[in-house]
Amino acid sequence: MLEKVDLEKVVTIAREAASAIMEIYQKDFSVEYKFDDSPLTEADLKSNEIICNALMALYPNIPILSEENKTVAYEERKLWECFWLIDPIDGTKEFIKKNDEFTINIALIKKGIPVLGVVFAPAIDEMYVAKKGEGAFKNGVKLPLIQNNNLKEKIFVVASKSHLSLETQEFIDSLESKSIEQVSKGSSLKLCMVAEGVADIYPRLASTMEWDTAAAHAIVLESGKEVIQFETKEALTYNKKDLLNPWFMVK
Repeated sequence: MLEKVDLEKVVTIAREAASAIMEIYQKDFSVEYKFDDSPLTEADLKSNEIICNALMALYPNIPILSEENKTVAYEERKLWECFWLIDPIDGTKEFIKKNDEFTINIALIKKGIPVLGVVFAPAIDEMYVAKKGEGAFKNGVKLPLIQNNNLKEKIFVVASKSHLSLETQEFIDSLESKSIEQVSKGSSLKLCMVAEGVADIYPRLASTMEWDTAAAHAIVLESGKEVIQFETKEALTYNKKDLLNPWFMVK
């Protein structure tokens, strides 16, 4: 199935969604709140509509799971070998704050593993793409861009801008390096920073959902890095019965 998917067409879909949400971003917009108190804007819904409609038209045989239409029973989706996993806007809080750190995320999952990912941050025009076996790229340049070969001397850590937990901070403080430089970032850009090499580790000892990480996880894998569960050290996987991710690290 992967060989039939045209990465450039998926990139075009992300750009089409970005064009629509940036129109909303430039104006005043209303914010609603879902049952779990997470924010929802008209931009989330518009991006979701554009992405899902375009993917269904191009690849009608590949099912879609998205943050905004996630009510597919596990009994049905556990039979999926391949599926799209979408977050139409990751970093809705950053979108509302208008600090530019939000992304459009489109992933293709095969047997629990992300094999294609597109992460587009339209406000800062950063496009990350990856396809299994073909490498990861930022704006056309192969990743990683930077490699830190002396972690004992200095380690660069990226953490959440809006969801930094006490456990995450305690883990960062426990790292064994002479110098720890910590930066905060919104959305899936944190995983992409590790793929890029500008951060060495991203610990996430707080809740995330599968759609929050899937597309950027593909970027990480193709850059030669990994996303592992914090407790078991096993790879983070997708299409679980519970779509909540365990705590994890990107490194």
